[in-house]
Amino acid sequence: MNEDILAKLHDIKELEKIPDNSVFLFSFLIFLALILIIIIIVYMLKLFKNRKKSDRKKYYEILQNIDFKNSKESAYTITKYSRLLARNEREKRLSNEIIEDLRKYKYKKNVKEADDMIKAKFSTFMESLDV
Repeated sequence: MNEDILAKLHDIKELEKIPDNSVFLFSFLIFLALILIIIIIVYMLKLFKNRKKSDRKKYYEILQNIDFKNSKESAYTITKYSRLLARNEREKRLSNEIIEDLRKYKYKKNVKEADDMIKAKFSTFMESLDV
């Protein structure tokens, strides 16, 4: 009986050697994660670097830099951008008042310099804007 057990034990095969690729898989996953992190960082840097100003801020800056020496060009510029900037009722009302006052500076060949009343209304309009 003892011999039967020994014969059965000798019949058992030895353990098979399984190739261990886990180190390579782990290093490959770390490599992919690093590449993904680098791509995300580059994308975020481009996003923050190329963040453009809103149109509203551009229009506001254009109106801030208006030169009233050329009143005809100023009248057209103020008309265009004040309509684009006016959002609430007060801003729209002020914009319409300025546009009505600027009508005498448009559509003519020769115009005089803008008067102080228009400049005052324009400054009031610019102060009322919330950009």
